[in-house]
Amino acid sequence: QVQLVESGGGSVQAGGSLRLSCVYGGFQYTTACLAWFRQAPGKEREGVARIYTTGGSILYADSVKGRFTISLANAKNTVYLQMDRLKPEDTGTYYCAQAPYCLARVPRPADFGTWGQGTQVTVSS
Repeated sequence: QVQLVESGGGSVQAGGSLRLSCVYGGFQYTTACLAWFRQAPGKEREGVARIYTTGGSILYADSVKGRFTISLANAKNTVYLQMDRLKPEDTGTYYCAQAPYCLARVPRPADFGTWGQGTQVTVSS
């Protein structure tokens, strides 16, 4: 059974940084696509970044390019999202998700079947 557990959310002022972690396990396949999504109140869930468990095929949404970094620590079965130069519009619940493979586009919720419980990020101005 696939499991994803996020942590690392919190409150920060604009311009600050946070690092989110997602511990994963129980994958059926030797490789998988891992992605971060976020959802602000009253808005649809949107893809932020994704990476293969091999460490390749990294892709970011335009809104976070140059500010966010997705990375892996395979020995720890953990995927990270380093968020720098945070803005108030980055506020939302951040989710980790898994799919058997990555598609050649910014991740969409419908492409991912397994989700973590989410972690809240609040950026104040």
